[in-house]
Amino acid sequence: MTDELLAAIAKRRTYYSIGKEAVVPDSRIEQILREAILHVPSSFNSQSTRIALLLGAQHDKLWDLVKETLRKVVNDAEKFKSTEEKMASFKNGYGTVLFFEDQDVVKQLQSQFESYADRFPTWAEHASAMHQFAVWTSLETEGFGASLQHYNPLIDEEVRKTWGLPDSWKLIAQMPFGKPTGQPGEKSFQPVEQRLKIFK
Repeated sequence: MTDELLAAIAKRRTYYSIGKEAVVPDSRIEQILREAILHVPSSFNSQSTRIALLLGAQHDKLWDLVKETLRKVVNDAEKFKSTEEKMASFKNGYGTVLFFEDQDVVKQLQSQFESYADRFPTWAEHASAMHQFAVWTSLETEGFGASLQHYNPLIDEEVRKTWGLPDSWKLIAQMPFGKPTGQPGEKSFQPVEQRLKIFK
């Protein structure tokens, strides 16, 4: 079982070429997100991570929203072409997972445990990262390709308004996913010996 987990971790890659074809039923995607929300750990068992799943027209709406937001920021029409192509590649996917951290939970912990107050925002980011990794690896195990994007905070307010999400939900990352239509780029590795020290 451990070897299967490690194989899934090794197989997880960044896919930018993705398509709209369904790989598994939507109910399976929902199950993955439910399991992640329930079982991925968080500091002080804060359970501060929030997730929104966008499928179909809702997924398309997100990447149109991101494109129009970036259009206001990127003034050079020539430079915007590459941005537009990138947005189209994400929109080509099957869906997007949005990862948030509930700042009300973070603030409550800060007031409850004042000696750790400055650490809770960082620990919330750790919890989010673990959820992202668990979901990413699980989606890939099911046959999807995914990537992790960070267009926050530029799109935060519009995302909350469009999907009626609480103001306390801070957007951390966006994960477009879909059936792989191309191969991931080559991955290089730094020597493990420089990154891992073992003492006996």
